[in-house]
This record gives sequence, structure tokens and C-alpha cells, in this order.
Amino acid sequence: MRSFWKNLRLPACVASIVVAGVGAAFATDFTARSGGPAKSEMLARSNASPADGLAFVRPVLSGVLYRSGFKGGDKARTGLSGAQRSQLCDAGFSTGFYADFGKNTSYGQTSCNAGTFDYQNARSSRPAAFMKAVHDSITSDSGPVLVHCMWGVHASGALSAMALVQFCDWSEDRAKAYWNEARNDAPCSGGCDAWIDAKFDRFSVDPSLNISDAQKALICPK
Repeated sequence: MRSFWKNLRLPACVASIVVAGVGAAFATDFTARSGGPAKSEMLARSNASPADGLAFVRPVLSGVLYRSGFKGGDKARTGLSGAQRSQLCDAGFSTGFYADFGKNTSYGQTSCNAGTFDYQNARSSRPAAFMKAVHDSITSDSGPVLVHCMWGVHASGALSAMALVQFCDWSEDRAKAYWNEARNDAPCSGGCDAWIDAKFDRFSVDPSLNISDAQKALICPK
């Protein structure tokens, strides 16, 4: 796969963000629609985290969509703890999805002073509900969505790649290349090209979820 960063144009400067430590999590503005994430943020192994115990927290659409996994994985398949959900709610997140692995997870809403955090399951081979939630976040200006999987490299990355096609007009090839670069060289059952191809075989752009050019300018990678 060729690098999706070829011909990528980044802003000349990036606004500074004041980050304050709160345990293993950080206080920062995850809701800011700041003109799209930079390459370094989208591939970073360590960004500011909205909750303790998350790994590979990465922006996909600024202020709208973030992806992650768990430090050490989630072998019990129990998903986000109550404390993590509360931290995400406090950080302004409106929705969370556990992609593919949450068979022992209890889903539902968590309330906090900032509002509510709605935790749902998702399948990387059936992205429609996830895409609708991301669209709702964009158009209603509600809090961002977090999509996570067990490790933060395969399933959450696939849904993130599809979101870049749906909302930012990326080509399928570019999105697959992004997924490949962001998987941290993790292996794939049956081969990585075949794995991501199979996911995209079940995905198509939904015209009813279109957004405006002005909205794209605020959230999409440049």
C-alpha cells in the first residue's frame, strides 16, 4: 500500500494546547473542531487521553471522532469501566463504540455534569449505526464519538478509515493506506490486505450522511 501521506498538506502552524495531568488521563479540549488533525497526531502512539487506561488515543476528525484501544488489551472483553465512562463523559464525549470484541460488555448511558455518554457495540463489517452517530455529532454539534477495540489498531482503525471516506471524501485506497500505517505493524489473520479489503467490501458511502464543505474544513485532515 502506498503512503496516504503523499501530497498531504499540513497547516503552517498548529495551535498549542494546554495539557494538565489528571492521573493517567489528561485535561484538554477534545471537542475543539480545529481544522483537522495533523499526521503526527493521527499516527502517534501517545496523545493526550480522555480516560485512564486507554492506549493509542488518536484523533480522526477534530472534535468529532477519536479512536483507541486498551493498555494491555481487553482480554476479558468487558470494555470501558464505569470510571472510564465517567471520565469520557466529563471530557465532553457523547458516544462510545466497542468494535467487534465486547461480548462481555454492559452497554448503556452514563450521566455526568457535562451531559451523558452513550456506550454501544459496533461491528467493523456493519458500520451504518456508527456512521450515523458520527454524522449526528457533526450536524448537531454534540460531543465527540470514541470508537475503540481491544488493542486500538484493527477494528477501530477500519471504522475510522471508513469515516474518512464517508465524511472527508478520501478515496478507498487512501483510507486503507491510513489504516495500514496506523496498525503499528500488528499482524492480521489471513493477511492484512485481505482483512481490510473484506471490511470495505461491506461499506459504501451513504449520501444521506453528506456534510457541507464548511463542516469538512473544521474536522477533516488536510
